[in-house]
Amino acid sequence: MPKSREVHLTAHPDGMPTPDQFKVIETEIPDPGEDQLLIRNNYMSVDPAMRPRLSNGQQPLNVAMGGGAIGTVIASRHAGFKEGDIVQHQAGFREMYLSNGKGLHIIEPGDLPVTVFMHTLGGTGFTAWGGLLVTGALQKGEQVFVSAAAGAVGSVAIQIAKIYDCYTIGSAGSDEKCAWLRDELGVDAVINYREGNLRRDLKTAAINGIDVYFENVGGEHLDAALPRMNPLGRIPVCGMISSYNNPGARSEGVTTLSNMIYNRITMRGFVVTDFQDRRDDFERDMREWLADGRMKYRETIIEGIENAGNALIGLMQGENIGKMLVKLS
Repeated sequence: MPKSREVHLTAHPDGMPTPDQFKVIETEIPDPGEDQLLIRNNYMSVDPAMRPRLSNGQQPLNVAMGGGAIGTVIASRHAGFKEGDIVQHQAGFREMYLSNGKGLHIIEPGDLPVTVFMHTLGGTGFTAWGGLLVTGALQKGEQVFVSAAAGAVGSVAIQIAKIYDCYTIGSAGSDEKCAWLRDELGVDAVINYREGNLRRDLKTAAINGIDVYFENVGGEHLDAALPRMNPLGRIPVCGMISSYNNPGARSEGVTTLSNMIYNRITMRGFVVTDFQDRRDDFERDMREWLADGRMKYRETIIEGIENAGNALIGLMQGENIGKMLVKLS
C-alpha cells in the first residue's frame, strides 16, 4: 500500500496557533476498491476561514485537517473519473486521498495555471465577486473601500471595483503590499494600517465618502469606516480576521455604529454558497477579465506538507501577498 502524510490538529488553539499544535502523520493508503479513486494532491489551499474552525470544534483533533486541495487521479475504479483527471476537493491537508467520488469537481485548466482554480477562478474569487456585486450591490462609479486588500479575496474585490470604474481605497499591512496595490493593481488610494493613524488616513483618502466597504478585518477598520459611509452605503461582511486569534474570537470594540442610523447603512454578512445560482455568471466574468489582463493575481507558495501548519500561522500573521498555497511534491 502506498504511504501518505497528512496534517492533524493536536490541540484547539486559544489565540494564535503554535507549530506544536499541528502534527504530520504518516499513513498507509489502500488501493481503490469498487467505485473508488486515489488522488495525489498537488496543492493545498490555506485560507483565513480555516482559523475559526480550529477553535470552535468544527475541526476534530487527530484526524486529517479539512481544506481545499487540487490533485491528480492516479488510480481509479470509479466510472466518473479516469487516471490523469485533475480534481478539486475539500478533503484537505494530506498528500493522497482515497475518495468515493463525492465532493470532487473535475477541472480543465486549458491555458490557465491550475492554481488559478484555487483563488481567482475558485472560491476566493467567487467570494469577492458575490460579496461585492450581489451582497454589496455595487454600482458603476461608486466609492469603494476594501480592507485586507492585498489578500486573496480583497485583491480580487478591489480589482472588480476598478473594472466597474469605481474610486478605490485599499488597506494592507506592509509597504510591499501597498506598493503592489498601488503600482500593479492601480488602486487609487492605499493605506498602510500599521503606519500612521487609520481613522485619519481613511478620512483623507475617502474624499467623497464610501458607498461600499468590503469588510475583511473588523475591529479598528470597521470603526474607522462607519463615519465615512455615504447615505445608503452597504457593508458586505466577508470576514473579521482581526478577531480570529483573540481569546474567544472576540472583536475589538466598535464605537461608531450610530452612523448606521441616519445614513441608513446596511451591513450584512455572507458566505459563498449564497451565490451558487450565479456560478456561471462569475466564471464568465472572471475568465474574460483574466484573458484581457484586467484581473491580476499573486501567489505565496510554501513547499512541503510538513510546512502546512506554519503556512496557516504565517497567513494569520499577514505574511502572504495574494493567495497562500502549499505545494506538495
